Amino acid sequence: MLKSMTGFGKSVIQLPSKKITVEIKSLNSKNLDINARIPSVYRVKELEIRKKIAQSLVRGKIDFNLFVEITGEETSSTLNKAVVEKYMGELEQIIAAEPVELLKIAVRFPDTLKTQRDELDETEYQQITKAIDEALTAINNYRKDEGEMIETEFLNRSKKLNQLLQEVSDIDPLRIKNVKERLQKAISELKEKLDQNRFEQELIYYIEKFDISEEKSRLANHLEYFDKAVKSTDSNGKKLTFISQEIGREINTIGSKANFAPMQQLVVQMKDELEKIKEQSLNVL
Repeated sequence: MLKSMTGFGKSVIQLPSKKITVEIKSLNSKNLDINARIPSVYRVKELEIRKKIAQSLVRGKIDFNLFVEITGEETSSTLNKAVVEKYMGELEQIIAAEPVELLKIAVRFPDTLKTQRDELDETEYQQITKAIDEALTAINNYRKDEGEMIETEFLNRSKKLNQLLQEVSDIDPLRIKNVKERLQKAISELKEKLDQNRFEQELIYYIEKFDISEEKSRLANHLEYFDKAVKSTDSNGKKLTFISQEIGREINTIGSKANFAPMQQLVVQMKDELEKIKEQSLNVL
């Protein structure tokens, strides 16, 4: 089953004095690229969090955000009374004002607040781990849903390519006939006596040169392989990209050998369908 690299997952947990929100967003990328925004108190667990994300999401440009909102009376800052009193004493010597006004000015100065460094609470972190797991589950479900839509699109476009290939096969005899007629007309316009044996040899040469039997066969095989890869249990965007390149080579060769306007028009349609497949394959995990 295909999985998209695009996804979003979110989980919110409410602790006695904190609201913790985990958000994970992913976009397509050739490799795994994790950008993590984590409050300083949880930085000690960053490598563990990154490993958990990498094991779950495998590939993509990942934005991980851990938000902490204080909802209770918990605070990590206290007023540094000694510093504030010192500032107020110095201000009294400069300006005449009420103590309340002096206090308003003093608390704006540096070092008036003492910040206590929070210590990681392992019990709290277990709750955060649970939230991360929930967010990862949500984003993986999102990726699966996106992957199902991509899978349907791939199979429809592959079916269209097979239909166009059949049309190419159907008009191929007409193309060969057209090539023969053009050669005969070109030679007749020379108004020279023809060596019939030489003419037949030249005709065989040009027909072999324009023959697309091998290209049609390889293209059909590539399309069959593409469908199998799409329906496989693994999601392998790199494999689909490689197969798409091989499909493109055969289509391009058919186009270069066509030398027949109706067939070249079909080739243009095939290239258009393939281009859309290539664009989407970049978004497959």
